[in-house]
Amino acid sequence: MNNVGLLYVGAVLFVNGLMLLGRVPARSAAVLNLFVGGLQCVVPTVMLIQNPGDTGTLLAASGLYLFGFTYLYVGIVNLTGLEPEGLGWFSLFVSGAAVVYSVLSFTLSADPVFGVIWLSWAVLWFLFFLVLGLRRDELTRFTGWAVTLLSLPTCALPAFLALTGSYRTSGTIAAGWAVGLAALLVLAKFLSSTSRETSSVARPAYG
Repeated sequence: MNNVGLLYVGAVLFVNGLMLLGRVPARSAAVLNLFVGGLQCVVPTVMLIQNPGDTGTLLAASGLYLFGFTYLYVGIVNLTGLEPEGLGWFSLFVSGAAVVYSVLSFTLSADPVFGVIWLSWAVLWFLFFLVLGLRRDELTRFTGWAVTLLSLPTCALPAFLALTGSYRTSGTIAAGWAVGLAALLVLAKFLSSTSRETSSVARPAYG
């Protein structure tokens, strides 16, 4: 069930990346954030009800709530015009938690591919902290490109692989995944530095 939620996290991250690049209005993106945020709160709650006391379920659900609260927060901020600093500092918490989940994926879960994916999420949420919490507006376009480019390979792709029974994990596969994601971050830096467009969405929340 959590893979269904991960699929739509990819969708909302993609839309929010485009929002940071000025392609999608903030209020328009807010609606999808509320939908996905609600889903990412319902799914872990159902998981906990179905598997009370199971430590693996508790761990998985706690990670899903991080996303659920993030997107609900984004949707509310963008619809109401609230200041985004609180969301930015919450993103710092999420970034730190993502590092912990990465370590647990490498060790406890023996899933190095998701260890790499959690690290990439830690990077993205740290960028959100810089842009929203510290108002580093000069990083907005880089963050927008990073979110747009990493949204599908870190969310939708592994979700589709898991839903079709094709997901595989190993140290070698994780290394290849890490190289690919790092290359996308380099591409995001290149695109943000060469683009002549001026972003007009430094103030709305990211997603």
